[in-house]
Amino acid sequence: MSALLDLALPFARLLDPETAHRLSIRALACLPPRPAPAEDARLAVAAFGLTFPNPVGLAAGFDKEAEVPDAILGADFGFAEVGTITPRPQPGNPRPRNFRLAEDRAVINRYGFNSGGHGPARARLAARKGRPGIVGVNVGANKDSTDRAADYVAGVKAFAGLASYFTANVSSPNTPGLRDLQEERALDDLLARVLDARDRAAPGVPVLLKIAPDLALAHLDAVVGVARRRQIDGMIVSNTTIGRPATLRSPHRTESGGLSGRPLFALSTRMLAETFLRVEGAFPLVGVGGIDSAETAIAKIEAGATLVQLYSALVYEGLGLVPRIKAGLLARLERESTTLASLIGRAAARLAAEPFPA
Repeated sequence: MSALLDLALPFARLLDPETAHRLSIRALACLPPRPAPAEDARLAVAAFGLTFPNPVGLAAGFDKEAEVPDAILGADFGFAEVGTITPRPQPGNPRPRNFRLAEDRAVINRYGFNSGGHGPARARLAARKGRPGIVGVNVGANKDSTDRAADYVAGVKAFAGLASYFTANVSSPNTPGLRDLQEERALDDLLARVLDARDRAAPGVPVLLKIAPDLALAHLDAVVGVARRRQIDGMIVSNTTIGRPATLRSPHRTESGGLSGRPLFALSTRMLAETFLRVEGAFPLVGVGGIDSAETAIAKIEAGATLVQLYSALVYEGLGLVPRIKAGLLARLERESTTLASLIGRAAARLAAEPFPA
């Protein structure tokens, strides 16, 4: 069925991106139950107290409402992250709000945390309770919330017992003021409250922090400092960027929102390397942004990622990309007679010494 979905890609691109996205969710929901494929033991990764069958995950933003996590796991992914989910339903920003930049192998979105709220997503995850597979829940805040940290706490409480891990998404550029939660004092308060809620409602469940790629390095120092002091379990580097590289060619390049896909790769990988050097092994990192091949996945790992996530590349490559990445990872391990763990961060210092990506 996933092969049929890939064959349908050229036709899906004739539709507007949001409609095509909804159709892909519906198609995956129609898949018969399929167990996750058998994995080569060399791809297994231990991180955050969890054992991942392979390091390639689906990033948040695709399965926003937790509708198809099992179909995702059955399509070769080592883990799935659903969301971002807000406490109360909200429509997000007006359409159109998702744009393909085909010439650049990129996407710009300004969804603005469109969400059905905790209730429906919680019911869906409760219905799959007990099934195998790692499913993280990415939580966020309502646009009109007067206490945004409380919304993240509510997310931890709502999905306690259902989430394999939690991600606090404070880095979407599409909710006004949300990135202010990355400021040192606000972030310290948010993480203190989220971790306290986790300890009470879901002890032992990892909490990850997802950051923007647009942070100045001094700001990254502060973010990592707070994360280490609060002893979070990991960080995801990174979300979409508000930057617009001069190399963009698509007529959609001037649309507002977060840019993802191939043009994000250099910036997000540099920020990953910078974060790895600052974390000093205190916790693992998840590398996201521009992964569209085995080579780019390996580059993320060498920059400091223990795990990787992708999403935008599926728009152009289809689900067949995932087994190709896994095959490429195994080929590299075979060729170098090495392990995934030995690749982690080995290029970070070199990357951090290079000129900063434009």
